[in-house]
Amino acid sequence: MAMEKITILAHPEMPITIYYAVKETETNEADGTISSGWETFLEAVHRASLQLTGTWPMRTERDGRSVGIDANSLASSIILVCRKRPADAPSISRREFIRELNGVLPEALDEMTKGSRDERSPVAPVDLSQAIIGPGMAIFSKYAAVLEADGSPMSVRTALQLINRFFAEDDFDADTQFCLHWFEQHGWTESVFGEADVLARSKSTSVDAMKEAGVLQSGSGKVRLFKWAEYPTDWDPRTDTRTPVWEALHQLIRALKQGGESASGALLAALAALGGKAEAVRQLAYRLYTLCERLGQAEDARAYNELITSWTGIESAASIANEPKFTQGELF
Repeated sequence: MAMEKITILAHPEMPITIYYAVKETETNEADGTISSGWETFLEAVHRASLQLTGTWPMRTERDGRSVGIDANSLASSIILVCRKRPADAPSISRREFIRELNGVLPEALDEMTKGSRDERSPVAPVDLSQAIIGPGMAIFSKYAAVLEADGSPMSVRTALQLINRFFAEDDFDADTQFCLHWFEQHGWTESVFGEADVLARSKSTSVDAMKEAGVLQSGSGKVRLFKWAEYPTDWDPRTDTRTPVWEALHQLIRALKQGGESASGALLAALAALGGKAEAVRQLAYRLYTLCERLGQAEDARAYNELITSWTGIESAASIANEPKFTQGELF
């Protein structure tokens, strides 16, 4: 009702700006993470014939406030810009909607996780799964309807599920894909070798190869992933013959925890000298943060969040580490 009143009263030539903040999620295995607050709100926006034209996540909460310490609290709010949807807006099919999502969301996700030049910070990991809804719903809301195969209009809940599913799809190396799926099933606990062997084969890798890479322990018919604290402190990616993104990420976390941004930056500089895995590492950190949040693993989630929030400082330290070193020559 409120959104419909806003639509009626708004000037057709002027955008409608809405400040929205909520941290309420529902999770199930089939749908992923869905915000019921977002769903209700966006249903109202769509019913009111409004079209989203822009979204901006904004950092509005202090990291150290008492309610936010060790808690999954809202770190960002969202500014939405809407306009009245044209009365003659067309309808499209589900397939066309998914095709358009695939064309728009990669760039939107890239901007959110990287930021934009020096004046825009990356979206906080805790809010990324909600922030990516903005560009997705901008596509959904510009049409009068997205039609399912039976001709019925797609619900906002279904649209949100498709958008969240896109966010969960990553393209990492085979070893990292194994580790990601194994972690989702078993976390840091051990399980039977046979199960690991089947999963590894499906990812075109092997348990022995990943044992050699140093990302897992295998023996006595059991397999488990190493935690970041178990990774060797003398690791040098320049002499490592097999470096999965998973290993690089957890080595960067270990270095950050034990030696701060300078130590982590030195490792990032070494990785960059080999062609770099920086962007893949950062994307995996976001992915694992979201996964740990869903699984209720707060301590692990904090480790990935700390790496993301320290990323600018780590990159600066890496730049310093890559600067050429000059030595004073002798005259005689």
